[in-house]
Amino acid sequence: MAQTFTRNLLHLIFSTKDRQDLIVPAIEEDLYSYLGGICRALGSPLLAGGGAENHVHLLVSLSKNMALAEFMMNLKKDSSKWVKTKGPPHEMFMWQDGYAAFSIGESGVSDLKGYIARQREHHRTITFQEELIAFLKKYGVKYNERYIWK
Repeated sequence: MAQTFTRNLLHLIFSTKDRQDLIVPAIEEDLYSYLGGICRALGSPLLAGGGAENHVHLLVSLSKNMALAEFMMNLKKDSSKWVKTKGPPHEMFMWQDGYAAFSIGESGVSDLKGYIARQREHHRTITFQEELIAFLKKYGVKYNERYIWK
Protein backbone atom coordinates (compact mmCIF):
# COMPACT_ATOMS: atom_id res chain seq x y z
CA MET A 1 0.00 0.00 0.00
CA ALA A 2 1.42 3.41 -0.92
CA GLN A 3 -0.37 5.33 1.87
CA THR A 4 -1.17 4.84 5.54
CA PHE A 5 -4.79 5.06 6.65
CA THR A 6 -5.79 5.17 10.31
CA ARG A 7 -8.72 6.10 12.52
CA ASN A 8 -7.63 5.67 16.13
CA LEU A 9 -10.64 6.80 18.15
CA LEU A 10 -9.93 7.18 21.85
CA HIS A 11 -12.07 8.04 24.85
CA LEU A 12 -9.73 9.90 27.20
CA ILE A 13 -10.50 10.63 30.85
CA PHE A 14 -8.35 12.55 33.31
CA SER A 15 -8.91 14.54 36.46
CA THR A 16 -7.66 17.59 38.23
CA LYS A 17 -5.03 17.06 40.92
CA ASP A 18 -6.65 15.28 43.89
CA ARG A 19 -9.97 15.56 42.02
CA GLN A 20 -10.42 19.16 43.17
CA ASP A 21 -13.37 21.09 41.71
CA LEU A 22 -11.23 23.45 39.63
CA ILE A 23 -13.01 23.40 36.28
CA VAL A 24 -15.37 26.27 37.02
CA PRO A 25 -17.94 27.81 34.63
CA ALA A 26 -15.75 30.91 34.14
CA ILE A 27 -13.09 28.87 32.30
CA GLU A 28 -14.93 25.73 31.22
CA GLU A 29 -15.93 26.69 27.68
CA ASP A 30 -12.54 28.25 26.95
CA LEU A 31 -10.77 25.21 28.43
CA TYR A 32 -12.45 22.83 25.98
CA SER A 33 -11.70 25.20 23.11
CA TYR A 34 -8.07 25.34 24.21
CA LEU A 35 -7.89 21.55 24.54
CA GLY A 36 -9.31 21.32 21.01
CA GLY A 37 -6.60 23.67 19.74
CA ILE A 38 -3.87 21.58 21.34
CA CYS A 39 -5.36 18.43 19.83
CA ARG A 40 -5.44 20.03 16.36
CA ALA A 41 -1.84 21.20 16.72
CA LEU A 42 -0.86 17.61 17.58
CA GLY A 43 -2.68 16.28 14.49
CA SER A 44 -5.32 14.59 16.64
CA PRO A 45 -8.70 16.28 16.22
CA LEU A 46 -10.95 16.64 19.26
CA LEU A 47 -14.35 15.24 18.27
CA ALA A 48 -16.09 15.88 21.61
CA GLY A 49 -15.15 17.26 24.99
CA GLY A 50 -16.94 17.70 28.28
CA GLY A 51 -16.84 16.77 31.89
CA ALA A 52 -17.50 18.04 35.37
CA GLU A 53 -15.78 20.24 37.92
CA ASN A 54 -13.00 17.74 38.57
CA HIS A 55 -12.42 15.78 35.36
CA VAL A 56 -12.71 15.77 31.60
CA HIS A 57 -13.79 13.31 28.93
CA LEU A 58 -12.43 13.73 25.43
CA LEU A 59 -13.13 11.87 22.20
CA VAL A 60 -10.01 12.20 20.06
CA SER A 61 -8.88 10.78 16.73
CA LEU A 62 -5.24 10.11 17.61
CA SER A 63 -2.65 10.92 14.96
CA LYS A 64 -0.84 8.01 13.34
CA ASN A 65 2.38 9.91 14.02
CA MET A 66 2.14 10.24 17.79
CA ALA A 67 2.23 7.81 20.68
CA LEU A 68 -0.59 8.13 23.19
CA ALA A 69 1.78 8.85 26.10
CA GLU A 70 3.43 11.71 24.20
CA PHE A 71 0.04 13.10 23.17
CA MET A 72 -1.27 13.03 26.75
CA MET A 73 1.89 14.59 28.17
CA ASN A 74 1.63 17.53 25.75
CA LEU A 75 -2.13 17.92 26.14
CA LYS A 76 -2.04 18.02 29.94
CA LYS A 77 1.13 20.12 30.20
CA ASP A 78 0.02 22.77 27.71
CA SER A 79 -3.54 23.02 29.01
CA SER A 80 -2.35 23.24 32.63
CA LYS A 81 -0.04 26.10 31.73
CA TRP A 82 -2.95 27.87 30.01
CA VAL A 83 -5.33 27.48 32.97
CA LYS A 84 -2.69 28.97 35.29
CA THR A 85 -2.85 32.21 33.26
CA LYS A 86 -6.54 32.68 34.08
CA GLY A 87 -6.02 34.59 37.30
CA PRO A 88 -5.58 34.08 41.05
CA PRO A 89 -8.02 31.23 41.63
CA HIS A 90 -6.26 29.13 38.97
CA GLU A 91 -2.58 29.80 39.60
CA MET A 92 -2.02 26.41 41.27
CA PHE A 93 -4.02 24.38 38.72
CA MET A 94 -2.70 20.90 37.97
CA TRP A 95 -3.96 17.72 36.35
CA GLN A 96 -3.62 14.38 38.12
CA ASP A 97 -0.61 12.42 36.87
CA GLY A 98 -2.47 9.53 35.26
CA TYR A 99 -5.23 9.14 32.71
CA ALA A 100 -7.53 6.53 31.23
CA ALA A 101 -7.69 5.85 27.51
CA PHE A 102 -10.09 3.46 25.86
CA SER A 103 -10.32 2.67 22.16
CA ILE A 104 -13.76 2.79 20.64
CA GLY A 105 -15.17 1.79 17.28
CA GLU A 106 -16.88 4.12 14.84
CA SER A 107 -20.24 2.64 15.82
CA GLY A 108 -19.75 3.92 19.38
CA VAL A 109 -19.01 7.54 18.47
CA SER A 110 -22.58 8.85 18.60
CA ASP A 111 -23.31 7.28 21.99
CA LEU A 112 -20.03 8.50 23.44
CA LYS A 113 -20.64 12.05 22.21
CA GLY A 114 -24.03 11.98 23.95
CA TYR A 115 -22.47 10.59 27.12
CA ILE A 116 -19.83 13.32 27.15
CA ALA A 117 -22.47 16.01 26.56
CA ARG A 118 -24.48 14.79 29.58
CA GLN A 119 -21.62 14.75 32.09
CA ARG A 120 -23.02 17.41 34.45
CA GLU A 121 -26.35 15.59 34.61
CA HIS A 122 -24.65 12.20 34.96
CA HIS A 123 -22.58 13.35 37.94
CA ARG A 124 -25.61 14.32 39.98
CA THR A 125 -25.96 10.61 40.79
CA ILE A 126 -22.48 9.13 40.43
CA THR A 127 -19.03 10.27 41.54
CA PHE A 128 -16.03 10.47 39.25
CA GLN A 129 -14.44 7.61 41.19
CA GLU A 130 -17.49 5.38 40.66
CA GLU A 131 -17.60 6.32 36.99
CA LEU A 132 -13.93 5.52 36.38
CA ILE A 133 -14.16 2.16 38.17
CA ALA A 134 -17.17 1.30 35.99
CA PHE A 135 -15.16 2.08 32.84
CA LEU A 136 -12.20 0.03 34.04
CA LYS A 137 -14.50 -2.92 34.65
CA LYS A 138 -16.32 -2.45 31.33
CA TYR A 139 -13.06 -2.52 29.39
CA GLY A 140 -11.48 -5.31 31.46
CA VAL A 141 -8.64 -3.17 32.80
CA LYS A 142 -6.98 -4.62 35.88
CA TYR A 143 -6.40 -2.16 38.72
CA ASN A 144 -5.65 -2.03 42.41
CA GLU A 145 -7.96 0.42 44.17
CA ARG A 146 -5.29 1.10 46.81
CA TYR A 147 -3.18 2.88 44.18
CA ILE A 148 -5.71 4.24 41.72
CA TRP A 149 -6.35 7.56 43.49
CA LYS A 150 -2.84 8.45 44.67
